[in-house]
Parts: sequence; structure tokens; C-alpha cells
Amino acid sequence: MRKSRFKLIGLLLLLCSIVPVWSALAEEPIRLAAIYAVTGVAAEQNAPSLQGVKNAVAELNRQGGLLGRHVELLVLDNLSTPIGSLDAAERARDRGVAAIIGAAWSSHSLAIAQVAQAAGIPMVSSYSTSPALTRIGDYIFRVCYTDDFQGAVLAQFAIEDLNARTAVIFTDVTSEYSISLSQIFRANFEQQGGKILDEIEYKLKQPDFTTEVQRTKRSGADVVLLAGHFESGRIARDLQQGGVKAIPLGGDGWVDGPFLDNGGSELRQGFFTTHWAEQVESQRSRDFVRTYKPLGSFGTGTALAYDATMVVADAIRRAGSIEHKAVRNALRTTKGFPGITGSITFDAQGNPLKSVVIMKIHGGKIDYLKTLTPDRN
Repeated sequence: MRKSRFKLIGLLLLLCSIVPVWSALAEEPIRLAAIYAVTGVAAEQNAPSLQGVKNAVAELNRQGGLLGRHVELLVLDNLSTPIGSLDAAERARDRGVAAIIGAAWSSHSLAIAQVAQAAGIPMVSSYSTSPALTRIGDYIFRVCYTDDFQGAVLAQFAIEDLNARTAVIFTDVTSEYSISLSQIFRANFEQQGGKILDEIEYKLKQPDFTTEVQRTKRSGADVVLLAGHFESGRIARDLQQGGVKAIPLGGDGWVDGPFLDNGGSELRQGFFTTHWAEQVESQRSRDFVRTYKPLGSFGTGTALAYDATMVVADAIRRAGSIEHKAVRNALRTTKGFPGITGSITFDAQGNPLKSVVIMKIHGGKIDYLKTLTPDRN
């Protein structure tokens, strides 16, 4: 009898020691990594994207988290470089994250994707448009359109809306995004009967563009494609001040404050493509602006990163697990997800069919012009 009593007490003690472990395991947070530039040359432009992830994670936790667990966000600084991005991805892998969100710049995301694919970690880029990104493997996704579509739209817009027949292209040779966009614009512009008069190569931190401005002026081109990021604002301003009559065009790298701060706000005329605009007429979009714009660091990147995070959350819920392959499989079957930037359905390559928004710069002010939707057939 005494032995039985001791056995019972021992069993109770054992259960008491195990229950807290079970409880701790049940409450272990689900970790998501956000990899963006916090420091370095891309930090200012990446800030809205990082804020978008933070907004989404905070919202998820207010709603009870995921699978009954708190969501922990690991913010990893990629130092504005591909090498820093690679290192950040390795740190995310070592921390056992359920998924990686980011980056914004294509050169950064390409480095992250190599690590994510090799480790079998689902990755959803919010803002990287290089077609090469999702070709890396079946764990890599994005919620933005690709340069294949963006470049084609820009060429079509130049030919049909601006009646352009000649163009000059500015390409940042240190940027995968810039190289890709330039190549696709050139191919589509020439295919539609246009002629590229000059292609000017430069580097992001180039101190002076006097020679390039004069080359563009001598060309007499109808339009000039500035296929860069925030530095395009400075180049466009220099072209305008140098007497160049060509209408400046840009891609989604022009979006948000840094482009304007670097000279874009001084432009008399210009056009660029983007993924979303505050003026888009949708109740979901209006609610998003009203809720999150007052928090600061707000822009297109905010909406895209919010969508990327919520797409991951949706996949985890549908998978009922954070096991990497299960989440990857759920992402692959994402259809009609109601994003802020539009409905998201992934194709076989992990790319969504998304609309392109055309924005107009007139007298230093940016206004919504129109939305172009891809042919889904």
C-alpha cells in the first residue's frame, strides 16, 4: 500500500514537471523574419516596407496570433547590400523562422532566396520585381508584379499615350532591378516600332551626371527611361535643368519619399509605374490608409509588405502548421487572396497576376492617372 502511494506521488510529481513543459511548448511563438535595409543607402526607401510588416504582425497578435500562438517578428538588417542580405537570411534560418518576408530591392532578395530555397524556408518578397527571383526555386514567392509586365507597360505607355518613337535609357549597372527593367523596356519599345538612341550606364553613388545630361540632350529623344531607385529623382532634375525635352519615365523604384526628396518633387512632368496608390477606389484600401497612414513611414511599400505578411499568415492558417513544406504548399494554392494592393493568386512560378498603376508628375505633384490590368487569358 505504501509503495503504491509512493508510486502515485511520484507519478503526480512527474506529471507536474511535464505539464509546464507542454504549456511552454504550446505557447512558443511563431517566428517570422523581416529582412529589409535598416541601415545604409536603401534604409530610407525600405522604411515603409518594414513598417508594413510590423503593422501586419501587430494586427495578427491583436486578433490572437496564429494557430493560437503569439507571432514574434525578427527584424534583420540587410545593411543595404546583397552580402548583408545573405547574412541576414542565414541568421533567419538559424533562428528557425516559419517564413521570411522581404526584401524590397531585387539584388537583396536574390541573395536571400538562395539561402531560403536551400534551407526549404518559404519566402515572400514584397517589392522585388526581377523575373529571376522566383526562378530560384519553389519556396520563393512575391506579391508584386514582375519587370516583364512593368517594362512592357512602360513601353506601351510611351508609344501609345505619349506618342514617343525614340528613347534614351539610364541603367544603374550595380542594380539587378535596373538592368532587368532596362532590358525589358528596350525589347518591348523596339518591338512596337520605337528606337533606342542611347543607353547610358551609371552607378548608384555617381557624384555627377553632366556628361550624361549632354548625351541625352544631343540625342533629341522623345522619352528617357530612368530605370533606377531614388537617385532617379536627381537625374531627372538634372536633365530638366540641363534643357532636356525628353519626358522622364520610371518604374516602381521611383515610389515613396526618397525619390521626391532627391529632386523628383521639382519635375514639371514625368510618369512612373507603381503597384498601388492611395487614390485607388476600394473600401479595403481606404480603410488601410485611414488605419495605418497616421503611424508614419507610409507608402506603396507599406501596403505591399502588409500583403506579403498576411499572405504568409493565411498560408499558415490553411496549413494548420508552421512546417516549411506545408506552408509552401499552402502558398502555392493561394487563390483570390484579398490584398490591399489587389487580389493575389500565385501562378506556378510563385508570381501573382497584378495590375500596374500609372502615376503622373505634374508641376512637382504626383497624381493617379490610371490602372492597367494584365490579360488573364
